[in-house]
Parts: sequence; structure tokens; C-alpha cells
Amino acid sequence: MSVPKVLVADPISERGIAELAEGGKLDVTVKTGLKEDQLIEIIGEFSALVVRSQTKATARLLEAAHKLRVIGRAGVGVDNVDVDAATRRGIIVMNTPGGNTISTAEHAFSLMMALARNIPQAHASVKAGKWDRKSFEGVELHNKTLAILGMGRIGTEFARRAMAFGMTVLAYDPYLSAGRARSLGVELVERLEDILPRADFITLHMPSTPETHHMLDAKRLALTKKGVRIINCARGGLVDEAALYDALKSGHVGGAALDVYEQEPPPADFPLRELPNVVFTPHLGASTAEAQENVGIEIAQAIRAALLEGEIRNAVNMPSIDAKTLEAVGGFIDLGDKLGRMLSQIAPKRCDTLTIAYSGKISELNTTAVTRSILTGFLKAARGSDVNNVNAPAFAETLGLKVQETRVNVTGDFSELIEVTAESGDQKYSVAGTFFGNTPRIVKINTHYVEARPSGVLLLIGNRDRPGMVGHFGTILARHNVNIAGMSLSRNQEGGEALVVLNLDTLPSQDALDSLTEVEDIFSARAIVL
Repeated sequence: MSVPKVLVADPISERGIAELAEGGKLDVTVKTGLKEDQLIEIIGEFSALVVRSQTKATARLLEAAHKLRVIGRAGVGVDNVDVDAATRRGIIVMNTPGGNTISTAEHAFSLMMALARNIPQAHASVKAGKWDRKSFEGVELHNKTLAILGMGRIGTEFARRAMAFGMTVLAYDPYLSAGRARSLGVELVERLEDILPRADFITLHMPSTPETHHMLDAKRLALTKKGVRIINCARGGLVDEAALYDALKSGHVGGAALDVYEQEPPPADFPLRELPNVVFTPHLGASTAEAQENVGIEIAQAIRAALLEGEIRNAVNMPSIDAKTLEAVGGFIDLGDKLGRMLSQIAPKRCDTLTIAYSGKISELNTTAVTRSILTGFLKAARGSDVNNVNAPAFAETLGLKVQETRVNVTGDFSELIEVTAESGDQKYSVAGTFFGNTPRIVKINTHYVEARPSGVLLLIGNRDRPGMVGHFGTILARHNVNIAGMSLSRNQEGGEALVVLNLDTLPSQDALDSLTEVEDIFSARAIVL
């Protein structure tokens, strides 16, 4: 039997390479800095590929990777890996969650201190032979107000350090529970627009999602306190760089410290370079000896376990379970993801508890992978691609979201059923699903029993039960060129509140949704994308 070959395409720690090569059970080749065409020429020989952020595991590269079984990302983000293409080819993608937390938090805090005291500018002045103390007067952190946008692992570590410096810490995170905020000693602010005017310093620690893209744009920057200082060590797209340039140029924003950029590296004509009140570093958040050693060792151990023992750790695109269990619950894993995604779109963003109830035959199985799939789907809206089946529980803990399971052998109306309930204060929202034969179905939404396919676009219409309502739905959607693929109607009593669930071929426009809610006795119209 041949020894599996591993290609290390980006630099990792020597201890990580030694871990891979230990015992001679893996044939390890280190070739860094290769272009895509060069990688394509050799990738067919290898069973595993190790990357950091430089090498792009594109669909084109993966087409040539005939033996590839594992891609290991020595870091958290997998933006440089085409996960969908890897999944289609049966390639496991693994990362190292949590390995960079302290390094990134410390770097962001260092940038805040450098920004407060003009350290890079003063350094450059002295290096140039000057002695200009007056031009570089700074400000203290003590008694200043800090706004942290995003209270995940890194934001939490930043908060602890800021409080040690005597700062008042405000937190904005749509998914952070009030209880978790109290335990951290931070003030939770509900709206982004409310936190910005209060802050002397703003640090961003949000994931890159459609919701967070340019979350600090011209309109929101105008809401900030004059002289505010902004730090971004998270994702470049969180800040509108053109708007930031204008705000810095005008003096409304007193300074900025950036480790990440919308384009990396920034172009030669990058406007922010010309400003004296900006501190730059070249994406160094995770660049410490400790972080690189940790992620190198962690990914090496995960690859050895996958190739030599068949054990899956920290998988982004599949659950970490054995083959027998996977066969038994495989269908429910995908259904669970859909239930979680659906619930996240109908429940409030900030929830205290997520309860997963297993009934019937499914309650007798190992449902760890299903639970994690549900949780991952539920948290995707909050944490984007950073969330996977491995780190979802940690994200939930960070947000103060309590996850609990219940199991009931009683079958009721279905031989097996999964119901997921999100609680926010005294409000509850739930969805439930099962299988009709081999076909997954959504069978309950809150108190309404329905039957809908958990795929594509669903339109949920709350209305009063009266004659002619279906005609209204169809006419309005037809007018907006939206085709109905399936329909389920549910009412709790004649003439009472009803729920219509439509499977649609396309996502309806906001105008279409507004037209629906303008109809008398239609309370709500919400599009769900699965």
C-alpha cells in the first residue's frame, strides 16, 4: 500500500511539518509560492493539500486533483478554497477554528494604542532626523468609550483588554444575548445607529456577510462622534473605504488603523495611503509565532487523523462522525440545516434559547451531527461562512445562545419528527420537518401544520381566513412575474388567522411583497431562501 502524499503549498510552522511527517506514514512535500498552473501540474499526485491564505484552491485546480481527499486550511477563513467544488468532488475541507483568536485580538488592540498615541507617525519623524513632540500629541484610552461591533471570540478578548485599560465598553451584535453581555461586563446596544454617536473608538469584529458589507458607509460614518478613531482587523469589506477617505479628509474621523482591505494588497493608487492619520499593516492579525505554530500543528493532526484513521476533525463541509452513524442520519443532516436556516429568517436575530426536539425513531439515534447542522444553519445569518458544523457550538456559546435537546419516543402524527424552537424573551418561533418516504417536508411553522418542500424560495403569507384570498395571492404574484410551484394552506379555525406557504420559482421583489401586504386581511408576507 502506497504512502499518502501531502503537499504543503503555503508556509506553516516547522512543528506542523514535523507533525505531518512523524513516523513516516505520510510523504510530505513542501513547495510554497507556486502559481496555479504549477500547482495543477503536480496536484494529481497528492492525497492532501495544506494551505494558508496565499494559495487558492480553485475549481480549476480541484479538477486536476484526482487523488485529493483532504484540504487543510491552517487558519479559520476558507475564502481561498472553493468549498462547493471540493464538496462536489468528495474532498473534505478542514480548518483550525480558534487558533488565531488571541493573536488577532492583540493586534487589533495594538493598532488602537498606536492610533491613540500616533506611534507610527512619531517613529517615522524621528527616523527622518526630526524631534517634533508637539505634532504627535495623543489621547489616553482611560475613561474613553469603546464600541465593539461584533462580540465573537475576538471581540470578547478585545473587550477584556479594553476594560483593563479603564475603557467603557459598548457592544453591538444582533445575535448577542443580554445575559451574555452582562456576564462580559459590556453594555449591549440594540441598534448600530445608536452606538456610533457614543464612541471615541470603534473596532470591528464582524464576519463578511451581505448584511455586514459596508456596514460603516458614508451615512453611518456621519453619525459618529467627531474625532472618532476606527480600527478594522476583521474583513476589508466592512468599511466603505471611499467613505472612510472622505471622513478622514474632512477631519470628522480622527484616525483609522487598518489591517484588512477591500482589495489585498491595495492598489498602487490607494487613496488612503496619502492621509497622515491612517495606520496600516499588511493583514498581520494572525501573524504571530504562537498562532502560526498552533494552526500548523492543529491542521497537521487533523490531516493525519483523516488520512490514516478515517477520523474527521474540524470539517467545514461535512459532519465529524463515523460512516455508520452518517448512513443512519444522513438525510436528517440536510433537513436540519434547512430547518435552522428557515428558523433564522422568521425568528428575531437575538435569541436566548434554541430547543431541538427529536420525536419517534430519530430520537433513538446519535443526532450530534443533526444538531450541529441545525445550529450551523441557524447561525449562518449571524456569522456567515465562518460557521461550520464543528465550531457552531462555540459560536452559540459566544453569543449566549443556549442550545438544548429533548427526545420523545412517542410518534404522534409522524413516525419521526424534528421541531426546532427559538425563544427570545417570552416569544417563541418554531419550524418542524420530517420525511414522507425519502422526501423531506416542512410540516409545521409555529402553530400551523403545513406541507412544503424545504428548498429554493418559500413565501409565508399570514392572513385572515376568508374567501378569495388565494386569488389575491395568485393575481399579485403573476403581475410581478412570480410563478407558484407549490402551495400549502393552514388555518387553526374557520375565519381565524391562516398561514399560506408557497414554493416559488424565483425570489419575489420587495414591491411584490409590499403589494401583498397592502391587501386587506393580509398581515405579513415574508420570503424565505433555503
